[in-house]
Amino acid sequence: MRWFRALMPREERFFDLFARHSDVVVAGAKALRDMLEGGDAVPRNYKTVMDREHDADDITREVLTAVRRTFITPFDRGDVKDLITSMDNAIDQMQKTAKTIMLFEQRSFTAQQKQMGDAIVTAAGLVQEAMPLLSSINTNAGRISRISEQISHIEGEADELHDEGLRELYRANQPSNSMSFFIGVEVYDHLEKVVDRFDDVANEIHGIVLENV
Repeated sequence: MRWFRALMPREERFFDLFARHSDVVVAGAKALRDMLEGGDAVPRNYKTVMDREHDADDITREVLTAVRRTFITPFDRGDVKDLITSMDNAIDQMQKTAKTIMLFEQRSFTAQQKQMGDAIVTAAGLVQEAMPLLSSINTNAGRISRISEQISHIEGEADELHDEGLRELYRANQPSNSMSFFIGVEVYDHLEKVVDRFDDVANEIHGIVLENV
């Protein structure tokens, strides 16, 4: 089927939708990172995260509708759906993180939490770079694979920041300030899950390269 698909005209609109979604993910990631500056930046950027998540949902629905209506997709239909879903899961998790911050009225954040926010922005930027490259996957296979590896490396570094931050949080808040510790743990865990979702995106991208090159 691979040779047959290669001969058939492809629906190029998918690549535009992937790129648009990645742009929205980057905007959401930057807004989440800005929330971690604390103070008034929290409520000011919260709405942006929410708005970008809604934009991402709209694009995801458009992709899933196009999959059902298009005869020849750029690559396997299941891969198209899994890729856009993994990207949408990343910004959904950003939304959950932002909601947690607002719920617990957090207005200050640790150095490690801010660094995890930086990691999220970097991972989002790499996904944004990868999306246009998929339209010429054979030519760009090497760079796409390196992007996947970079995102996985970022995920590993974020795990270390998570563990280091929890240790410092515990030392700073035990034995008396258990509520601050609990809230800090929640924020750390949500940030870690955002990076994990980007690792899922990287795995989807890598799988697409393996199946189509």
